[in-house]
Amino acid sequence: MLAAKELIELNNQKREKLTEENEKYYSDILLYLRLQLTLSEQQTEEILMEILEHLLEGQGEGKTATMIFGSDPKAYADELVEQLPPESKRSIGGFISLMALNLFGIFLAIRGAGLLITSFFKEVENDVFIGSAAILAVILLLTTMAELKMFFSIIKRSLFQEKDSAGKMALIGGLGAAAISLPFFLALFFLPDLGPSFPFSWWASLIAGLITIGLYKLISRKRF
Repeated sequence: MLAAKELIELNNQKREKLTEENEKYYSDILLYLRLQLTLSEQQTEEILMEILEHLLEGQGEGKTATMIFGSDPKAYADELVEQLPPESKRSIGGFISLMALNLFGIFLAIRGAGLLITSFFKEVENDVFIGSAAILAVILLLTTMAELKMFFSIIKRSLFQEKDSAGKMALIGGLGAAAISLPFFLALFFLPDLGPSFPFSWWASLIAGLITIGLYKLISRKRF
């Protein structure tokens, strides 16, 4: 049995054989299912491969995706979602942990670069207050999770629709992201210094951030 990662690679290769019409139909279903993060990734990729092989077989006989799966791809995709088993809690926890690790690395790298650039114009404060940093980290994680959930929801809504509707969804997404990010930026500028502090220079922050991002990529490559 092929692993999920191998199925994804094979799917990418076989999908190139689809006609433009069939590829559009199938790609909407593919994205719709893959964005269901609570479903088993392995089972999702297996069913996507079965659908693709069935579609390629029908295409060879002169059939279209609509003729094979029906004129309502979203209804068909919803039926598949109901049939697929949920992902294990361990896998979901691992995904959230990896996302937090990546966010932490990005935050450290941006902080380091920001302090370096600012230091050319004025004296900067290198101290990090543990209490304030912990609160900011929690807000950043919650904000990012909320934005991801919103974007996934918008993408799913934009599938099976015309491009004009997708453009409106993109505008809504941008405004929504700005609104969701507001608490983090308010906390970043107005949160008082809380708890004990320690010096953390720009170069240490930048190096730590780059190492953390590299670690995230290494783990992700092995895991996914």
